[in-house]
Amino acid sequence: MQLKMEEGKAVIATTDSGDWVGFCYIEAWGHGKFVANSGLIVNPAFRGHGVAKSIKERIFQLSREKYPDSKIFGLTTGLAVMKINSDLGYEPVTYSELTDDEEFWKGCRSCVNFDILTAKNRKNCLCTAMLYDPVQKQKDEEERIAREKAAAEAVTENEEALKPQVMVAANGDIQQQKKQRAFKDNFKLFERWLRYKRYVLLKGGNAGAAGNNRKKFFLFNLF
Repeated sequence: MQLKMEEGKAVIATTDSGDWVGFCYIEAWGHGKFVANSGLIVNPAFRGHGVAKSIKERIFQLSREKYPDSKIFGLTTGLAVMKINSDLGYEPVTYSELTDDEEFWKGCRSCVNFDILTAKNRKNCLCTAMLYDPVQKQKDEEERIAREKAAAEAVTENEEALKPQVMVAANGDIQQQKKQRAFKDNFKLFERWLRYKRYVLLKGGNAGAAGNNRKKFFLFNLF
């Protein structure tokens, strides 16, 4: 405990008068790929006042500062701790997603459920495994931003589409806005129009002048 304090890997809560309130520390596993917030304890005299949550939040922040690329994980049977972890961004995972560092799993030997853990080949137990993956969180955040951007663009497009197509100028002249088409988005429609144009023009080569005039007028209106 003293070593963790000297390394700056612990959070200690005290009163203004120096009374001990709570404690928690950081442990790194798998060469720093995984981090666990261990040893959370709160003085019984101060329980029920949100101390555990405050300590967990601070040790989580400290873990992110010291190990920004590491996955932060925990094993717990306590519903209160699960709720705090969930609020911090942890998600339930399978045991296979946790560290394979043998030193970590040796710490489970003192647990009354250790026989269950070994019987399940360390794939399951009564504890719930929870994990905070910074890489996945970053990916989720980027996807969220992309979705919001796409939604905002869709709203803008709808607003543009609903704008009136007819305007009255200051001099009283009526002006009609032409609908602009995106060439790339309407390329198939453009191809269809070219094929129809080619068909009409080739077919119209054998017709009279009057017929030609009618077809050109019709094509002009279609376009």
